[in-house]
Amino acid sequence: MPTNAPPRPRRRGPGARLAILTAALAVAAAGLAAPLANAADPLISQGKPVTASSVENAGTPASAAVDGNTGTRWSSQFSDPQWIRIDLGGPATVSRVVLRWEAAYATAYQIRVSDNGSTWSTVYQTTTGTGGTQTLDVTGSGRYVRLDTTARATPYGVSLWEFEVYGTGGGTVPTNPGAPPDSFWGDTASIPAARNVLTVKVLNRTNGQYPDSQVYWSFGGQTHSIAEQPYLDMPANSAGRMYFYLGSPNSQYADFIEFTVGPDVFNGNTTRVDAFALKLAMRLHAHDGYDVQVGEDYATFQEDRSATFAKFQAEVPTEFKGLATVNAPYRIPAPGSAPDFREGGRYANYFTAYAQSVGVNEPTSNITGCAGSLAGNPDMCAALNRHTAHLPRTQWQDPAQYYLAAPANYYAKFWHDHAINRLAYGFPYDDVAAQSSFVSHGDPQWLVVAVGW
Repeated sequence: MPTNAPPRPRRRGPGARLAILTAALAVAAAGLAAPLANAADPLISQGKPVTASSVENAGTPASAAVDGNTGTRWSSQFSDPQWIRIDLGGPATVSRVVLRWEAAYATAYQIRVSDNGSTWSTVYQTTTGTGGTQTLDVTGSGRYVRLDTTARATPYGVSLWEFEVYGTGGGTVPTNPGAPPDSFWGDTASIPAARNVLTVKVLNRTNGQYPDSQVYWSFGGQTHSIAEQPYLDMPANSAGRMYFYLGSPNSQYADFIEFTVGPDVFNGNTTRVDAFALKLAMRLHAHDGYDVQVGEDYATFQEDRSATFAKFQAEVPTEFKGLATVNAPYRIPAPGSAPDFREGGRYANYFTAYAQSVGVNEPTSNITGCAGSLAGNPDMCAALNRHTAHLPRTQWQDPAQYYLAAPANYYAKFWHDHAINRLAYGFPYDDVAAQSSFVSHGDPQWLVVAVGW
């Protein structure tokens, strides 16, 4: 099961809060006085795709560092080293980098550029960073720009209000590839206001395979077709699941989403940790305008179920092809749930040698299931599944390195390749480096769940 409970608040004493507030005001003042980039060198990083080694919680995503809003920020976990990487969308010449640090800054860091996301050149480095707003004149070129931090100035993580790259070139990169058009989500303006925490609406996106009277949802002891009741007024609840069925309320065509709902927050995800059974996507909207989509991508929803099964077999290596037939036409199980990868199965030793080469002695089923000794080691489990465990630890969670060679969890890779923004839960610790379909936000307004065939 994915471990996606809402992050525990970290308590800081009044003195610490006052010191951080004072430092933040100083940062803001420094930002106002910072020199402007040369008019000939425009800002080319804003709104571009960005990934990071870690995030402190769902409220401090990597995307906040390139959104142009100095009131939002990226913040890492409380450890060294960390990194954040921008995809400029195409070859670019970089002339200036501006780092607008929050109170939690780095004293030692590098700015690096790359053409391919794997081979990097350093264009700036320091071990005496002072925080605030730092404007760095650099000379370099590449599609990717990356900040690597190696020493924090505070006990917390590293945190940036903005990571700005100026120069020429780059390109347009979809910030949310695979997302469906707005029409896919139906009339969201008519979703009734919640009396509890948020309103959930279920959509039939089976392309005519089933009428609304045969698309069912089940939660909290209630089971209804969406013809009877398309809405659920979601109360606060802990570790819940909402199930969906096609045909009848006890059909084998069944799947679920997972969530915990607090008095004023939604935390949830679509999941492929156990298996794929139905195409699912969800869109969370909050009262403050926050709006995010996760789940299978639009192209996958548009194709027939048989085409999805065939596509899986065509795209995965030999060892994984049987997953599309062992429970067909109902499910494609995860490797840890399939006989081929369990003890006595023909691929039970698929990960064995690779894992042992990095000091892990676990069967393949424990690696794909993040069980045994890996239950308490999410970084290593993610690195094994993504085939990055043999690399320097600073590269373990670099998406440019994922799934480049076998052995790797190609089941998980398939769902990432066919997910909105390539975010999916393909194994239990797929949330490492913010790669999962987990979403979280306060003051939620509504959640739309699309159920496909």
